[in-house]
Amino acid sequence: MNERTGVLIAVLSSALGGGAAVATRFLIGGIDPLTLAAVRFGGGALCLLPVALVLRPKWPARADWPAVAGLGFLLYAVFFVFYNLALSYTTVGRGTLALSTLPLMTMLGVALALTASLGNAPEGAWRGDLIMVGATLCMALYSVYARPFIARSSALGFLTFGMAVGGGALIALCLLTGRAEALLAFDARQAWTGLYLAAGGGALAFFLWVVALRYASPTRVANTITVNPLIAMAAGTMLLGEPLTLTLVLGLIAVCTGVWVATTNGDTAKSRP
Repeated sequence: MNERTGVLIAVLSSALGGGAAVATRFLIGGIDPLTLAAVRFGGGALCLLPVALVLRPKWPARADWPAVAGLGFLLYAVFFVFYNLALSYTTVGRGTLALSTLPLMTMLGVALALTASLGNAPEGAWRGDLIMVGATLCMALYSVYARPFIARSSALGFLTFGMAVGGGALIALCLLTGRAEALLAFDARQAWTGLYLAAGGGALAFFLWVVALRYASPTRVANTITVNPLIAMAAGTMLLGEPLTLTLVLGLIAVCTGVWVATTNGDTAKSRP
């Protein structure tokens, strides 16, 4: 498998993430950010564990356990609590566009789009935008530092170990604080949405992300995050009735252009003697 295939896998992962953003926005009104993160990644870990037990992947070496556990907690617990908190303030279009600051080349276009469209955003949306931009550092650190640990183990083993740590911590905290009771009040639509978050937006999306990091550079994988707002804007407009403004669309175009420039320059630099 070459780097181009790794990037395509990352694109699919980001597309699933865009759908997960819409699902998060749908559920966030009736459940707090911590419990929602437990649904996504506690549930995701429960989806992965039986698969890992059957397939018996190569697990991280004992010496790597602290680092892999720390990366799992950083992404699946810390980052996604703030991710959910951000989406409680802002729309999925704005929130996922802010998430696209993961590749720093795109930050200027994102900032201009978010500032220009504040007049059409929900009250306090700027809080969610800033929370998402700040929290993105967690995902950037994960993408950069995870690759050597994935190479020494396997994508499935690394992901299951890390998600079990992060998701397990969230489940334990929810049980200790009585938050899990809110899940009993879910209706059928909420339950199916939660299942998508766990299986699609949690287990499958991040399995693909980890596989992509094994074969492609962190920068190229991070660049695919721009697919996230594209899916989220379209689905958020159709399913949630959220506004799709011209400035947000122009911001997304600026993001994609920045990614294209960064990627093309990288290819040019590699081709030089």
